[in-house]
Amino acid sequence: MKPDQHQQWRVPTNHVDWDDPQLGSLLQKTEGWQLDNRGCYPPQGVQIHLGWGIGICRPAVLVWEREDVMVFKTNFPISRGEHVRVDKPCGNGFRTLWGVVAESRAGHRAGDVENSVHLHWLSMV
Repeated sequence: MKPDQHQQWRVPTNHVDWDDPQLGSLLQKTEGWQLDNRGCYPPQGVQIHLGWGIGICRPAVLVWEREDVMVFKTNFPISRGEHVRVDKPCGNGFRTLWGVVAESRAGHRAGDVENSVHLHWLSMV
């Protein structure tokens, strides 16, 4: 091929017959599937306290956790920079963790708006 010639690359196209009963059967099997980027972390109910002092205990759901970060959801907003105490069930008692809200936003998933879901990323102290 000469340097001044351009090779045309063709992308093969595949025809999909959306009326094919086998395809319809396969698609029906996936109707209830939900994509979730939180991995395999099982949601866990926790209690949170806002501020450094003794505050009102409010329910939350821990949806993801690593050594220095927690993500939990609530049905109320929390401001970025808010100090939070998390009481997490552990054996017969609770494990208390402290952190600061690094990010907070309303939920985007189906049902989040109707249920006032808010997600919060907590940077552990």
